[in-house]
Amino acid sequence: MKRITVFCASSFGTEKIYEEQAIALGKTLSEQNIELVYGGANVGLMGAVADGALNAGGKVIGVLPNFLRSKEIAHLGLTELILVESMHERKTKMNDLCDGVIALPGGFGTLEELFEMLTWAQLGLHKKPIAILNIDGFYDALIELLKVMVEKGLLKDVNASMVLVSDNIEDLLNKMRNYIPPTVGKWIDKEKS
Repeated sequence: MKRITVFCASSFGTEKIYEEQAIALGKTLSEQNIELVYGGANVGLMGAVADGALNAGGKVIGVLPNFLRSKEIAHLGLTELILVESMHERKTKMNDLCDGVIALPGGFGTLEELFEMLTWAQLGLHKKPIAILNIDGFYDALIELLKVMVEKGLLKDVNASMVLVSDNIEDLLNKMRNYIPPTVGKWIDKEKS
């Protein structure tokens, strides 16, 4: 993996550990010569993960829609800042640039980005590892929901297993390196489900 896209909040949230782990992730990526691709802002967990990588000498590429430049405040210390016109163009560019994805704590935007990448993988549009750094159990309820989707016949177990999860950065990166994408289609056959 040469580049990893990180999706996360443009705020810090209520727990200091979110910021600490965002900084640690950026630093670890840099130490392992993995470039960071992220949303381009200097605020919240987005700014923390970028600063973690930059302060350790890493390369960081930000992708920011023009209309968010004043709201998310473009990070001025990046290796490269790519300005795009829309949120969809942002996600497409971030996907094009990366070899894998990690989600940190976030809100609607983070979930939307994570699930679009998962949907593209499920449809066979890419074979990249998609991971959740489950800091302090932040994503526990979501992980349980994925199990319910499988139990209720709305998601194949093999597709649910595309979501790599760990609360440890090194463990998560190892899971990503060893990821083998599913070879079956997404559609659930009523007779076989």
